[in-house]
Amino acid sequence: MAESDDQQFDSALDLLRRLPPSSTTENLNSICALVPHLTEELLSSVDQPLEVRRCKKTGRDYLLCDYNRDGDSWRSPWSNEFEPEIPEGEGEGTFPSKRIRTMEVKMNEAVDIYRELYYEGGISSVYFWDVDDGFAGVILLKKSVTPQSKNDGAWDSIHVFEALDRARMCHYKLTSTVILHMGAVTEALGSMNLSGNLTRQVETDIQVEGDASHVANVGRMVEDMEGKMRNLLQEVYFGKAKDVVADLRSIPPLSEANRDRATHREMIGSMNK
Repeated sequence: MAESDDQQFDSALDLLRRLPPSSTTENLNSICALVPHLTEELLSSVDQPLEVRRCKKTGRDYLLCDYNRDGDSWRSPWSNEFEPEIPEGEGEGTFPSKRIRTMEVKMNEAVDIYRELYYEGGISSVYFWDVDDGFAGVILLKKSVTPQSKNDGAWDSIHVFEALDRARMCHYKLTSTVILHMGAVTEALGSMNLSGNLTRQVETDIQVEGDASHVANVGRMVEDMEGKMRNLLQEVYFGKAKDVVADLRSIPPLSEANRDRATHREMIGSMNK
């Protein structure tokens, strides 16, 4: 990109960081309309809530992202076909090699079991592709609140990894992003919206004894990373938000709170004498 394009690209990313995370998709589309020549770079650089599509051949739902997209078509992990079909003259799309596709199928099966055990529902999709000296892939997980509920919310996990072969060892690099959105509308509370995203990265070398080892190694890394990020969101982010709200809003009457503070000061004063 030219220097002016670099400045526009950096400004677009800076603007998206300051806008509400719950409206990332709408804001990203608006920015792409303003600077269409940066569309590909922006779509590949900005994490946004995952969209769902149903595979016409198998009838199973799968998730859309930039890694299974080719123009206006997306590859289904279940049928390994692009939907809708790529028009003639615009290429055939990018498919993984036979070996990588075999690992992709096995990882989809493993993640589908993980999703059912940990999320008790939701949708998962895995996409692999070939790179020099190894392969790379993305593991996607999405769980949304039931549409009939008065509350709305969604959890989107995006785990992008690269696996580079080094003799009997393999170097793995994992970048994980969680996009969380929660909203509620009640008479007592009014309208509440809590949303944001969190990104973490890890690299490690693990011994491999075949392609099946890659599935197990990447699976363990994703499971560990999701656990750490889930705990971080719960203890740090939600805990801090709870403390702030508790300081801003007092549920007991103000007179009772003042009486408790006075009693506390008296106790501290007695101890200091």
